[in-house]
Amino acid sequence: MSTSAKTVWFDEFTMWVDLQDGRTIGVPLAWFPRLLDATLEQREAVRIGSSGEGLHWEELDEDISVEGLLAGRGDMTRRPPAAA
Repeated sequence: MSTSAKTVWFDEFTMWVDLQDGRTIGVPLAWFPRLLDATLEQREAVRIGSSGEGLHWEELDEDISVEGLLAGRGDMTRRPPAAA
């Protein structure tokens, strides 16, 4: 069964990924702060890797694996706590 991405699209709160095997998965943009804070134009500048297993946004410096999405993993980057 293929877990490679075919297309990526967005609505106001969700990133949707159509997979080669016919499934569509949706994940909250809140899982990925860089995407949440990005403009629609920046979000739509996604590149799907040649194998279809990774999603990349050059301008946002964001990389997301399809495997991670399927496992329910959001942004794994550790950020410093916000100043009080």
